[in-house]
Order: sequence, then structure tokens, then C-alpha cells
Amino acid sequence: MSLTGTPFFLTVIVLLVIAVVLPFALWSRVRGPKVVRAVSRFAMLLFAQVTAITMVFVVVNNANSLYDNWDDLLGTSDHVEAAKDLGPDGLGGLQAKDAPKQLAKFGPAKDPVVGQGVQETEFKGQVSGVSGEVYVWLPPQYDDPAYADKKFPVVELLPGFPGSAKSWLGTLKVAEQVQPLMRQGKVKPFILVAPRTTLLGNVDTGCVNIPGKVNADSWLSVDVRQMVIDNFRAEDKADSWAVAGYSAGAHCATKLALAHPDRYRAGVGLSGFNDPAIEPASLAGQDPKLRVESNPVTILKTANKAGKPPRTALFISGAAGDGFEAGLNLKQLSKKPTTVKVKLIPPGAGGHGTAVWKNQIPEVFQWLSGVVKP
Repeated sequence: MSLTGTPFFLTVIVLLVIAVVLPFALWSRVRGPKVVRAVSRFAMLLFAQVTAITMVFVVVNNANSLYDNWDDLLGTSDHVEAAKDLGPDGLGGLQAKDAPKQLAKFGPAKDPVVGQGVQETEFKGQVSGVSGEVYVWLPPQYDDPAYADKKFPVVELLPGFPGSAKSWLGTLKVAEQVQPLMRQGKVKPFILVAPRTTLLGNVDTGCVNIPGKVNADSWLSVDVRQMVIDNFRAEDKADSWAVAGYSAGAHCATKLALAHPDRYRAGVGLSGFNDPAIEPASLAGQDPKLRVESNPVTILKTANKAGKPPRTALFISGAAGDGFEAGLNLKQLSKKPTTVKVKLIPPGAGGHGTAVWKNQIPEVFQWLSGVVKP
């Protein structure tokens, strides 16, 4: 039974009602020795406490799309079938143009929380060795005969940790918010792509490649990207691609955009961080070498030193002490053609939470529309 599904939610409600009614109905009717009566009543109280806590967890989990299923919650999920050494570019010696076709079979999303028009697939990345679900939403213009020969720009959407691939579509209501803006011509008709990012139990991959463990970078920047190009009328040039994330996903989005200007034109980071060790469960943060190498500051400094500042546009927002300073650090280091827009989230706006990120979606996509080319 899915953690986020209606059947589980209704089951918890029923159990909570039973837990509340049970003591009223049976408290004075318990028979037997004093010890037996005490244990029976304690069991009823414990049952009530457990069901109440479970109900709170379900409500919070559904509201924030933290865990998709029991494997994610218990840390037993493993979506890595192989993790070869793919080299610094994550392509394993391949040229981007020679990457294998990533054909996938899509169907309507099974969970209604993601909204109407969302498609879902399960596929194995042929380069990364990662398998997982990917959700895709197509803009209203996609099936318009006037756009029959048109290819569309793409935004890849990354959740925080823990976080579900459904979060942007379900909790942040990104498609619901941008669809009317697309119809009005205020936002470009982007294809929205939300891939799984929880790949190894209860650890955050930091969106890096670690030979022998996981190729999370290649999963997102090579396999998922190629799969979308191969299955939809999506542009393949970097100028038409962006990656956006919040919290730990913001770190990933910023890192991927700066590290792969050949794949992404823009990156959006909402309440993120530069140092991966800020997330205690980050594999990148736990490795001294990777901690430095995967820091967006290091990536930008290295590119600048080589005389090749990336042609990357960044939109970074956050409150003081929660992403704002990370954005300022990158802005201070940026050299043309790198550009960094930093937005301060004022105190009292909602803190580090989905309500804040949800409210930023119209502004984010209007900014993307001015940067990403169709």
C-alpha cells in the first residue's frame, strides 16, 4: 500500500477513530486481575498514541512529498543496478551525440496527487545504471496543431532530501500554476520533467557519480535528459534546458548547471547550499575530496581559473542563513558569460518550507522564460 495513496490515508483515519472510541467503550469493561486490567488499558492508550503519531506523519508526508513508499521510508530502496567509472564528464567515453537511445513506455501517472495530464514511466538509464520513475508534464501547446513541428524547452525538477519525484507536481503544484501563464504567453511552453532522486536507501547522493556506488549525476544529466529527447518533441541543445531544485535539490540543480553548461543553460536553486556537507546524509559531503569538488563554488572557481567561465544563468533565492549567502558567494565569483540572480526571502515568509517555494514558481518560470531559448 502506497504511503501517499488514498487507501493508506483512509486506513489510518479508520484506525484513529477506533483508537479514540476503544477506551470509551471498553475501559470500564476490562475484566480479570488487576495486572491484566492495567496492561489492557495501557495497550489501548499506546494504540491511541501510535495511531495519532501515524496520522500526523501521513499528513506531513502527504503535504511535503517526503517519502513515496515504504522502501524509501525504511531506507531499503536501491535503484542502482551498476555504477561504472564514467569519467569526469559522466559519459564513460561516449560523445553526447553517440549516447544510446533511451526509449521508454509512458502511461498516465498512477497517483492523482500529481494532477491531470502527468505521464509516468519506469526505465533503466543505459549510461548510469540507475533505474527509477520519471514524471513528465507536457505544456498545453504540445498537442496544438499549430505547434506540430515544434520542439519544446525542458525544465528538470529536483526535490529536496528526503523527497519524492512527485513533489514539484503534487505539493508545489508547478504544472497547475504555470499552465495558465503558458496559455497567456507570460511563460514559455516548457516540458516539465521530475525524476527520482532518492536512489540508495536513506542517503542523499548529492547528485554525484561515485564509481562502485552510484552514478546520480549521469542519471539526471545524461540518461533522463536523453530519455526525454528520445520520447518527446524536446529540444536537445543546452540553450533549451534548465534544472531547478529546492533544499538539497537546489544544491544539485546549481551543481549540475555549472558543471554541465553543455547540457543546461540555467539552474534554479531555492533555499539551497553550496557545501554538500550541510546535508548530513549526503554521500558527497561525507567524502573529503567530493565535498570540495562538488561544491558549486569550487566548480565555478575552477572554470574561471581555466579561462572558461560557464555560459550558465543561475536564479538563487533564500532567506538569511538559508541559501541567500550561498547565492551571494556565487554571484561574487561570476564572470561573463556566467550570470547569477540572487533573491532574498524576507523573515516571516514561511522559512525553509514548501509554501515558500510554491509561491516562487511564477517568478521562477518567468525568469526562465527570459533565459532559456525555445
